Amino acid sequence: MTDVTLAEVLATAEQDGTAPRYQVPENWAQGRTAFGGFTGALLVNAARRDRPDLPALRSALINFTAPVSQPPTIHAEVLREGRNITTIATRAEIDGKVAATGTFSFGHAQESQLSVGHTAPAAPQGPDDTPSYFPPALKRPPVRFFVNFEVKLIEGSLPFSGADRGYVRIWARHRDPAMWGTLEGLIAIGDVLPPAAFPMMTRPGPNSSMNWIINLLSDHANTRDGWYMMETQLTAGNGGYSSQVMRVWNTDGDMVADGMQSVIIFA
Repeated sequence: MTDVTLAEVLATAEQDGTAPRYQVPENWAQGRTAFGGFTGALLVNAARRDRPDLPALRSALINFTAPVSQPPTIHAEVLREGRNITTIATRAEIDGKVAATGTFSFGHAQESQLSVGHTAPAAPQGPDDTPSYFPPALKRPPVRFFVNFEVKLIEGSLPFSGADRGYVRIWARHRDPAMWGTLEGLIAIGDVLPPAAFPMMTRPGPNSSMNWIINLLSDHANTRDGWYMMETQLTAGNGGYSSQVMRVWNTDGDMVADGMQSVIIFA
């Protein structure tokens, strides 16, 4: 079966009443649900689908409430449209039940006395010369949705390797150039890494992201040749719940996004 790109999914959404309904191809699966970044991309696409006038996305809060295993219909509602910020809520439903929600704040750039950035850590090599995240002998990634991305390991350990810290840094980009530099592409790839707790674990187990907060720190998602440097770091984990920070830089070292995610780990 031919893999379906995210661009194709967005372009072929069907109207279900007043809301778009999106397909969920097998190559975007993660266990019994859709990959979280894919779901997030659908939510933000629905939020701005009929609003080409919206300014840049500044912040997003995404909640994963149930498996997205079938085509969701995504409803969008403007919560408030102010002078500077427009906030839109989206709700993904399957058979009338909520599977995921998103709250997105879009805002115009402002004049400010503040100009502070978090410079990207040094990378010993560019993406072309950095080894693959997965061993070369592995013909297909163990998680289905990974087929849509190129991922190179800069620093950190692989899942379930018993490492002494939960940290991974990578180069990553969409295999489909149509998603390079797009907002939906950035949201999708921003969740590409496994949970930050996985390197410290010694055996796999079921897991599920509960929510994801993303702050966008640029007016655009542009980066050269589609590559982003990304890192995720475990900040705490106890009682089956973990918290991690996630950061994204473009190839010029400018921070594009800063986030936090809560993950349940049943192991």
